[in-house]
Amino acid sequence: MSGILQLESARLILRQWRDSDLPAFADLCADPRVMRYFPETLGRLQSAEVIGRARGHFAELGYGLWALERKDSGQFIGFTGLGQVGFDAPFAPATEIGWRLAYEHWGLGFASEAAWTCLACAFDRLGLEEIVAFTAVANVSSEKVMQSIGMLRDLDGDFDHPNLPGHELQRHMLYRITKDQWQHNR
Repeated sequence: MSGILQLESARLILRQWRDSDLPAFADLCADPRVMRYFPETLGRLQSAEVIGRARGHFAELGYGLWALERKDSGQFIGFTGLGQVGFDAPFAPATEIGWRLAYEHWGLGFASEAAWTCLACAFDRLGLEEIVAFTAVANVSSEKVMQSIGMLRDLDGDFDHPNLPGHELQRHMLYRITKDQWQHNR
């Protein structure tokens, strides 16, 4: 499959990962504010592994997690992208959308802008029919992004994340958007 290597929005470039992204990405993955709704922060090696998996997804699927770059400064600020749900769940198999931004770029609308751009790619270019998103029930910030891009909560789809048994973050909420809903929201 030929990959979609770059996308653009009004303020962002969604591009392939560069080796030079690792220091900034490792810093944001080590920030407890950014990783609050994950079981733990990540070290430099773990962050490099995330980048490696993202590159592999592009090679395998033609899409994945795009590195986010601000157009005004050229600064790397995190990622947004698409991937396959990698665990057993009632809603899988499914394509999910996700994001992670450096804390200093929160509250500026970048996550929603990048996610909206990814949805456009998913539905208009990749021909996907549905996208899901999920997060720990306490993660109100991510839930607001999901709502801002037109996703709807599937209350019957809320689930206990199988990779977090007994963890305080185990309970997750599920959001969905279909191609028809996306087209209606445009």
